[in-house]
Amino acid sequence: MPLIGLVRRKPLACYFALVYLVSGVALVVLGLPKLDGAGGRQMLSLVMFPVMVAGVGLAGVALAAVTGGAGGLRGLRARFRRPVRWRWLAVLLIPPAGILAVLGGLSLTISPRFTPGFFVFGIAAGVVAGCCEELGWTGFAYPRMQARFGWLPGALLLGVLWGLWHLPVVDSLGAASPHGTYWPEFFAAFIAVLAAIRVLIAWAYVRTGSLRMAQLLHASSTGFLVVLSAPQVSPAQEALWYTVYAALLWTVVMTVISLQRRFRIPAASQPAASLQTAADYASSVMPRSSAGTGSPAGIGSGPAPGLNPPADGAGAA
Repeated sequence: MPLIGLVRRKPLACYFALVYLVSGVALVVLGLPKLDGAGGRQMLSLVMFPVMVAGVGLAGVALAAVTGGAGGLRGLRARFRRPVRWRWLAVLLIPPAGILAVLGGLSLTISPRFTPGFFVFGIAAGVVAGCCEELGWTGFAYPRMQARFGWLPGALLLGVLWGLWHLPVVDSLGAASPHGTYWPEFFAAFIAVLAAIRVLIAWAYVRTGSLRMAQLLHASSTGFLVVLSAPQVSPAQEALWYTVYAALLWTVVMTVISLQRRFRIPAASQPAASLQTAADYASSVMPRSSAGTGSPAGIGSGPAPGLNPPADGAGAA
């Protein structure tokens, strides 16, 4: 069928067309944010956002089946079930530790309105978002972006696209919604936060080969942004603390990248069934002369996922 052929030839383009189609429908339903802050928080966004989240995951699973058949689905499942060392669970503490450090510091130095809250519903929101979305972002899109652009540029690009995908609902996120005239500043800081988190998710995924690790880190980030968000801040104050939090996350990201380059830390091997999502795609876009080297174009000096020795995949949680 022509449509299946198009998906197999242009899997990334088709994937992003699907997820942005869902986001576009949500934008039509909800409308653009009002910079005067009129209208209050839109309850309809509480319905549309889960639809968007589910759409990301379903698109990833569906396109994995179309492009890889049963093998593509087996690869997705194998990466989900891949064991991870217990020490990697410490990475999940980065988002809550960063949020508490930023809000705690601002509450002591600027205003007690920055005091963190505790909204327990955020735990469920984080788990749902992490489990569903990462089936698409990391399960389908990122391995292809890594093979084409390299692990870091691919993560940065995906992070920005991930942030922009939230456009229809971003004005309903945060404790100070709607953000009114501070919406542009809040959205820019929000994208900066998500881009940094995406680099950390990609780093953890490349090191462990575990889709479940990506889901858990996403769940930690989204969940604790809801759980710990300061409930008394104004829109201006919320934009401020998101900006400071983004700066802190990028400091962590730069530290991780620096250490990885300094010590030439290898990536993890991945189950053979998952090679259709990265190495096979890489061999289809790189010159035939380099197809057998195990180094897809754009990854740099490191071997392709699935073609290099195990690093941190064993001794699992």
